[in-house]
Amino acid sequence: MTDVLGDPAPDGLLEAFWAYETALMGDDLAALDRLFAEGPDTLRGDAAGLLVGHEQISRFRGGRGGAPARSVLEVHVRSFSHAHALVIAITELERGGRGQQTQVWRRGADGWRVMAAHVAVPAPAFDSRVWRVVGDPLVRPTGSGPLDGETVAVKDLFAVAGQPVGAGNPAWLEQAPVEPTPAWAVRMLTGGGAAVRGITRTDEFAYSLAGTNAHHGTPPNPRAPGRISGGSSSGSASAVSLGHASIGLGTDTGGSIRVPAAYQGLYGLRTTHGAVPTAGVMPLAPSFDTVGWLTRDAGLLARVGDVLLPDVAPRPVREVVVVPELLALAEPDVAAAVEAFADRESAPRESWNLGELESWREAFRVHQAAQAWASHGAWLRTRLDVLGPDVRGRFEAAAAISPDEASVAAARVTAARQTIRELVGDRVIVLPSASSVAPLLGADPGQVRDATLRLTCLAGLGGLPAVSIPTATAEGLPCGVSLVAAPGRDRDLLAFAVAHAERLRP
Repeated sequence: MTDVLGDPAPDGLLEAFWAYETALMGDDLAALDRLFAEGPDTLRGDAAGLLVGHEQISRFRGGRGGAPARSVLEVHVRSFSHAHALVIAITELERGGRGQQTQVWRRGADGWRVMAAHVAVPAPAFDSRVWRVVGDPLVRPTGSGPLDGETVAVKDLFAVAGQPVGAGNPAWLEQAPVEPTPAWAVRMLTGGGAAVRGITRTDEFAYSLAGTNAHHGTPPNPRAPGRISGGSSSGSASAVSLGHASIGLGTDTGGSIRVPAAYQGLYGLRTTHGAVPTAGVMPLAPSFDTVGWLTRDAGLLARVGDVLLPDVAPRPVREVVVVPELLALAEPDVAAAVEAFADRESAPRESWNLGELESWREAFRVHQAAQAWASHGAWLRTRLDVLGPDVRGRFEAAAAISPDEASVAAARVTAARQTIRELVGDRVIVLPSASSVAPLLGADPGQVRDATLRLTCLAGLGGLPAVSIPTATAEGLPCGVSLVAAPGRDRDLLAFAVAHAERLRP
């Protein structure tokens, strides 16, 4: 029998509390919605962050798949009045460990309802949504340099000596060989003084921008609780955002560094195509694949560049331009945040004719898909059922592309690359890193993906470097400002990001 301690409970309070507990264990979403107060002021918090408003809390519950099984050991009641009370429940999780739930209840005409709740459970020793394997560290530094004391979260596409490459798919991991040597980027980072903290989750074969891996779940987004992490460098981004590692090593084919950077308020760099060797990295679409990385501050982003990028002296960024037609491709809240950044930089407006953009995006999609099938079709042809629904759909579409369609798309990509490089010239172009803030968990990311690719494919088609600088909407949700420059100007973008961060310091 559960002990009830403290003040005498007002009439009906304990009945409402136990109804809530029953609904929670049964994942009865309708009952949980009824027992939480309606309106925009209801609160629910845990270690991942604070959710504000009944609607946001309801969406979170709908996307999490139920709460961990537990039993209630003690209930402590403190009554403030006949209509307000504090209830603290001490719980024991079925998987082990003690937890605590603190709730503020209010009685109205429709009975007792939760106004605010905070949930505390034992932190997992290993969050399998973020990590495939971790160590203390997994790989020690092999040298000393600008990254002394830093730790790296390595996307599960890079070879790490002594480990297989899992590519976000359990069936692939099961048959993957142990890698005898590290990928070039991993070797350079450890040689520069960094330790590898572990290997992080990715969307399957890196063929997504969402981070919602069907097998391992969605890594948390601590900067925007209840929203997706962004992918496909999802685990690396979340590891950095959570403070588990200081550097997130990833890849960017169609936005897989820039999108999670925007969604989680991080700095991120997609490098010039070919600037950083991809030796030891599982390919998706080699014509677009690039190495990239994420950090919480601009200075470290640049120091990683000192280790991985060609040793070319940076040139000053003399002209920063914003294109209204590109801003218009983003949601209004994100466009306003990016435009505010451009205004602070006194960036002039320059109109572009984007009449070919949709055909460019389609050429990017087809050319990427044809290469993805060339990279993985031989293995997947009889194993498509091992993929989650979204990635499977993309590979099925890729398998159906004819040689003629692939050839036409490749020619359009070549033409688009030339045009985009001419448009960018020697300037830096300001545009949104993603078309929106991170979508809510459980929402269909399909439309968001298409809208974001209209923005991110420009750097991909051009083979251009792009740095994502964190900013926020008026509502405080993280989003990203993407700065795109000519090939080889990676260090120029990094120097600009560092200078911008210094200007913001009080």
